[in-house]
Amino acid sequence: MRIALGVSYLGTAYQGWQSQPGGQTVQDRLERALATFADVPTIATLCAGRTDAGVHGLNQVVHFDAPVERAMNSWVRGTNRYLPDDIAVQWALPVAATFHARNSARSRRYAYVLLESPVRPSVEAGRVGWVFRPLALEPMQRAAHHLLGEHDFSSFRAAQCQALSPVKHLYRIDIGRRGPYWRFDFEANAFLHHMIRNIMGCLIAVGQGLRPPDWMATVRDARNREIAAPTFAPDGLYFLGPVYDADLGLPRHTPAFDWLPL
Repeated sequence: MRIALGVSYLGTAYQGWQSQPGGQTVQDRLERALATFADVPTIATLCAGRTDAGVHGLNQVVHFDAPVERAMNSWVRGTNRYLPDDIAVQWALPVAATFHARNSARSRRYAYVLLESPVRPSVEAGRVGWVFRPLALEPMQRAAHHLLGEHDFSSFRAAQCQALSPVKHLYRIDIGRRGPYWRFDFEANAFLHHMIRNIMGCLIAVGQGLRPPDWMATVRDARNREIAAPTFAPDGLYFLGPVYDADLGLPRHTPAFDWLPL
């Protein structure tokens, strides 16, 4: 039986999602917990979207082919027994053998939470990005508009990106504020490695008045990473999860969504 899981995690202590030889990734911990619960040597998972070191996940979706039969709630509770406190399986559902956590996704959603304050974060350290200079909303919205639609995002692509094509379709960028906290929401068919963090660096440069809004179009059209702003910190970046066809019946939210600002 193929099973889909929704997984939430704080990425601060991990070297990203994807398995590495050192074993200190979210995927490594999840697969060890699944195998321990199922009492088998290994269980391999495949995720909807890989996240970098320090990036968090609120509804990361993975699939695996179960080697043993267990009730769905047992996969949740039993696996969580062997996971650290900063990783938790939120739900488990049976899916068709043709379901693929990555390839079946119609789009992917991220949010970046940013603290604007003269003083660095304390209790939110690792959970929010930080700027100490004031930001202006309207210039950032104008700059973001230049990125909507289908474009070559090479200017926002990390050198180590393994994507076959830099062309992606960015459906939306929404920007809002509550008190000192900003929230930036992104949805696209797919994202390049460091794409959001590189866009964030450019949006912040515009929001602080260091660059005009139309500079974003110049960066986009240059297709050259060197002319864009530096890559912004991973701390405030959250993978909200993939979007699938509604008839699959997979949850789009977990309780962790409720504490994010806005």
